[in-house]
Amino acid sequence: MKRTAKAHWNGTLTAGSGTLTSQSTLLNDTQYSFKTRFQEGIGTNPEELIAAAHAGCFTMAVSAALTDAGFTANDLDTEAILDLDMAALSITGIELKLKAAAIDGVSEEQFKAIAEGAKANCIVSKALSVNITLDVQYA
Repeated sequence: MKRTAKAHWNGTLTAGSGTLTSQSTLLNDTQYSFKTRFQEGIGTNPEELIAAAHAGCFTMAVSAALTDAGFTANDLDTEAILDLDMAALSITGIELKLKAAAIDGVSEEQFKAIAEGAKANCIVSKALSVNITLDVQYA
């Protein structure tokens, strides 16, 4: 299975702008720019999308782990807070904040263990340290 997204950019880093489009078209020529990435502006940015992907993947992984253990999640809400070090231009970490409604038969200790396992096994958690390949076509 493959999932795709496309980015288009025109102009300089600070004055230019671009659009992002995803295979599902949820992002469909969605605007991004220097302002939306490093200041305040209308549109999205790569770090916000990584945080959203991580929050979504992790929350689904918690649900899957609960299902595997014979339980059904009530309400699971995750906020992913991505730390971007501007001096080093690197992502230094992501904090996942999970809020969950109590589940019959699951102790707090058991739930925390399930959540830790989900964090370690979430597809996006694992992807953040994978090898990246590059194919360049320049005309």
